[in-house]
Amino acid sequence: MKVTVKVPATSANLGPGFDCLGLALPIYNMITIEETVLPGTGIEINLMSENEVIDEMIFDNVPKDENSIIYKAVEMLYNSIGQEPSELKINVQSQIPITRGLGSSASVVVGGLLAANKLLGSPADTTALLSIATEVEGHPDNVAPAILGGFILASQEDDGSIITEKLNWPEEWDITVCIPDFELSTNIARSVLPENVPMADASFNSKHLAMLIQAVNTKNEKLMKAALHDKLHQPYREKLIPGMKEIMEAFKHEDGVIGCVLSGAGPSILVISHKYDLDKIKSTVRDIWEGQSIKTDIRTLKIEPNGAEIIEE
Repeated sequence: MKVTVKVPATSANLGPGFDCLGLALPIYNMITIEETVLPGTGIEINLMSENEVIDEMIFDNVPKDENSIIYKAVEMLYNSIGQEPSELKINVQSQIPITRGLGSSASVVVGGLLAANKLLGSPADTTALLSIATEVEGHPDNVAPAILGGFILASQEDDGSIITEKLNWPEEWDITVCIPDFELSTNIARSVLPENVPMADASFNSKHLAMLIQAVNTKNEKLMKAALHDKLHQPYREKLIPGMKEIMEAFKHEDGVIGCVLSGAGPSILVISHKYDLDKIKSTVRDIWEGQSIKTDIRTLKIEPNGAEIIEE
């Protein structure tokens, strides 16, 4: 028996929502798990990319054995019901660019869990799958929208439980995803963050996160434009991402551009707009990055309302 799961890309944080906000995007990874019949074959993991050669090069450094995060997630699920993984063949067909802040690792964790859960007869419900995925990933901001779809507020509580709430992103707000051709690992992006932040910065983010939630609920563009600012992660990561400051400055006072934010840990950038010339967004970003010899893939996308889904058994 084999199971294939289709999992969307995700973008986390959206400025002030550090580690608690995420949305699903219509770029997908396909994860297939098959139980092999030959005993002793162990775990086989195959990674295939539809993206450029740079992703193939990164794949060379991705573990393809028991050290893989997809295997660790599957193993945790099996262990939760008192079993060990049998001989498994895992195929990952990747459309989500790797190490670009678009939830590629969350997608394979979620896809592996849902496929393995189906193979086992679905012993785990969504709550349990969210918990395991969060334990593997470290926080729920990417795995929650990957599983549930849409725009998600998520929190891991002190007791380990996961609280999620789906918010209604305004359909008329466009999201232009700007993906540069250089990678930035989450570990490096995390390493530049301070262990402690000033109380004033924490207060700033709390206020702006509250503003963001209200702006989304009321479709208030003016409030959203004010809300999309952050002092907990973007200022520290800016030095790792050439052109980020220039791109954000270019749209700062443009009517119709609601705001620019780093996608997850970066280096991809989201430009949120309404009734604005999308070609102008693309040309502005492209000009800035090409001026620094950076190629870019730019796509205007709607939020993916559905999360991961089983498409083949």
